[in-house]
Amino acid sequence: MFDYEIHQFRTAELAAQAAHHRLVREALKAAKPRRRVLGREGAEARLTAARTAATDRYTRAA
Repeated sequence: MFDYEIHQFRTAELAAQAAHHRLVREALKAAKPRRRVLGREGAEARLTAARTAATDRYTRAA
C-alpha cells in the first residue's frame, strides 16, 4: 500500500513538472518573434552607436 502511494505521488509530481515545461516552452515560442524584432533593432542601434563613436574619435582626411 505504501509503495502505491509513493507511486501516485511521483506520478502527480512528474505530471506537474511536464505541465511546467510545456508552459515554459510555449512562452519561449511566443516570445521568439518579439526577440527577433528587438534583436534587429538592438543590433542596428549598436552599429549606429559604433559608427558615431568611431567618427567622433578619429578625424577624416580632407
